[in-house]
Amino acid sequence: MPSPHVLVLTYDHEEDAHASRVCDLLVGRGARTTVFNPASFQSRSRVDLSYLDGAVGRRLRIGDETVDLDTLTALWWRRPMPVAADPVLTDETIADYTVKECQSLLTGLWEHLSCPQLPARESVFRRAGHKPHQLALAAELGFQIPETVITTSGEAFLDFHDRHDGRIITKPLNLPWVEDAEGEIVMSRACEPVAARDVAYTDALRFCPVIVQERIPKRVELRVTVVGRQVFAAEIHSQVANHARFDWRRYDIRVTPHLVHRLPDEVATRCLALTDRLGLRYGAIDLIVTPDGRYVFLEINPNGQWLWIEHLTGLPISQALCDILLEGA
Repeated sequence: MPSPHVLVLTYDHEEDAHASRVCDLLVGRGARTTVFNPASFQSRSRVDLSYLDGAVGRRLRIGDETVDLDTLTALWWRRPMPVAADPVLTDETIADYTVKECQSLLTGLWEHLSCPQLPARESVFRRAGHKPHQLALAAELGFQIPETVITTSGEAFLDFHDRHDGRIITKPLNLPWVEDAEGEIVMSRACEPVAARDVAYTDALRFCPVIVQERIPKRVELRVTVVGRQVFAAEIHSQVANHARFDWRRYDIRVTPHLVHRLPDEVATRCLALTDRLGLRYGAIDLIVTPDGRYVFLEINPNGQWLWIEHLTGLPISQALCDILLEGA
């Protein structure tokens, strides 16, 4: 029997510690792994699709390696970058055209492979990332969610602000950062409390939607990582550091305790139901545990990070990912 073969789509195997960790585990268990960065597609890769005598053939060439895509046992969407133009294409119009054509080719190629994909096929996990849909589905499944408005209306924002006596937060609908023309991040946007001075600029909301939510009191925050049918929950004690009170992603790892958390069975069941309904085999769910013990849903990231949780708590998330990537074999 041929060994399992997993294709990993990521930006850079050497820089992506998450991909390196799981790939090492896969190789240790007898699997073959191929790492592909779509950003370098034009400069160092080739794709051949053939439809001859009723048979379909799909091959990807990366440097000197040729991958028969129809023999893959799994495809892992780790963190691929979009196709980038080869520097030899100096005409911007031509470069843009070729990039769009290459991206269209790869999008259709991945979508129609027969092997299992993690966290899901691209069309599925892109749809699963829509926050308005997540909130509606979470409420339907019985999660508590913060009172929320998503708006481009200054009037609706002010009404919500008054409803909660100004104790509200805002966060982006989709993109957490702004990039310049060279792809450098020039501004990041996280979960932010609304200050009194912000109210004066509500008219600017007409240019860009924003998520506005009531400020939920926190005892701890949870990162719940679902891998297949396994649920790994970790406490992030964000309230010990003032800098991380509103968004734990601003925490200082040296002073923010991370502990294994025992989820109540009904909450774990809802987490599994959420990934099932979204069509995901992986998902990183953010919850708040309030001082009075309520579990409040914030969002799910279909491709969120996990390695720092594993390092700090010992939860075997990478092994679980390895397991699920080998299921197709």
